[in-house]
Amino acid sequence: MIEWWVDGLLGVMMLWLAWQALSAADLLRAVAMFVTFGLLVAIAWIRLGAPDVAIAEAAIGAGLTGALLLITIRRMDDQRGSGTQEKPRAKAD
Repeated sequence: MIEWWVDGLLGVMMLWLAWQALSAADLLRAVAMFVTFGLLVAIAWIRLGAPDVAIAEAAIGAGLTGALLLITIRRMDDQRGSGTQEKPRAKAD
């Protein structure tokens, strides 16, 4: 009887985290919500009886993608802070 409460709570939390990740104004907060969402998706896959998919989701969806997004945010901040944005190259005809 308690299993449907767990599944329902997991579903509501996933919807809330997805909304928070999409509507966050701060990019770092959005990435944190995205990584947390990926971990909850991995838990959902475990609840569905697919541990191999859960491991792949946790490793790729939350871990690797989250790390790449954090690196991208850092590089964007570095580029904005230094003021050295690449200028468009002239076409060589």
